[in-house]
Amino acid sequence: MNGSRVLVLNSGSSSVKYQLLDMADGGRLASGIVERIGHGPVADHAAALKQVAEELAEQGLGLDSPELAAVGHRVVHGGTRFTEPTLITDEVVAEIEKLVPLAPLHNPANVTGIKVARALRPDLPQVAVFDTAFHATMPEEAARYALDRATADRYGVRRYGFHGTSHAYVSRATAALLGRDVSEVNTIVLHLGNGASASAVRGGVCVDTSMGLTPLEGLVMGTRSGDLDPAAIFHLARVGGMSIDGIDALLNKRSGLLGLCGDNDMREIGRRMGEGDSAAQLAFDVYIHRLRKYVGAYTAVLGRVDAIAFTAGVGENSAAVREAAMRGLPAFGIEVDAVRNAVRGTSARLISTETSRVAVAVVPTDEELEIASQAFELVTA
Repeated sequence: MNGSRVLVLNSGSSSVKYQLLDMADGGRLASGIVERIGHGPVADHAAALKQVAEELAEQGLGLDSPELAAVGHRVVHGGTRFTEPTLITDEVVAEIEKLVPLAPLHNPANVTGIKVARALRPDLPQVAVFDTAFHATMPEEAARYALDRATADRYGVRRYGFHGTSHAYVSRATAALLGRDVSEVNTIVLHLGNGASASAVRGGVCVDTSMGLTPLEGLVMGTRSGDLDPAAIFHLARVGGMSIDGIDALLNKRSGLLGLCGDNDMREIGRRMGEGDSAAQLAFDVYIHRLRKYVGAYTAVLGRVDAIAFTAGVGENSAAVREAAMRGLPAFGIEVDAVRNAVRGTSARLISTETSRVAVAVVPTDEELEIASQAFELVTA
């Protein structure tokens, strides 16, 4: 195999995102998204993948190119079965389908994308890269819930974690920014987008993360509640008369920032705060309070923290969130430089003071490059 290109596919329930990368230099040759699958001119995922192939062919980058080494597929949930990038076979597809109950909104679409892509290029190596895989290194004391073990094991109830490709990429990129080997650096990664998660990474290895069985646990997010007393669910069912599906929709789609103030866009919340909107201010304060709790908890888990890295949409772009989350923590060795923090940019950069014992950084994530790198490494090993 002489090709150096990897096509990365992220197949959602109603969209397919793609990027074509050249692993010789990490450059992006093409990218795009096909949306409204099943709700417009694109009837299904087969039609969507055909459109992707046509768009690439128009740029002279067709799927029949000998330069294409592999297709890398994002798969949300790998359970305990898949803890590393995996060459896709019929057996692997069947195993991913068995994990659908753990990710009913995501894994079916991921599988559909895999099946269609394999049909288009059955001769080409295709690799599944799992969101949960990076967190599979968590020790049992971090991954286990204090449930009856037999019940938990029977139904796969444990902490899996998500956003793994982002946490993997950012932890390595942070070490590179510091000019150190990743094995020497303990990092708290804060992936803050509409979905948000934190991880404690010791020497490049995840030892704890905020998301759990599903992406609902942990930080306050755009529309998800994050941590919640489980008995609140019983209360809503018994006293509120809500169904399980209704509570599921409430916690995942109508909670978080949206539930607190009616907006899940941090830019709009910031604008409203500037106008004295108390609901927006409360939403921001709850968001920051939860974030600071996890920074403190993961400082205790790691024992020594060398760096805190902000990434994803909010983490990369909201100076106000970064400042508020790190405010008043000199006892932790954390000091943010206000001037550095206010600078906007697209490259990895430090925002901590020269005297801060803990480096605080903004590190743009690149999940597609991480998926492509893992896929390429597997097929060229």
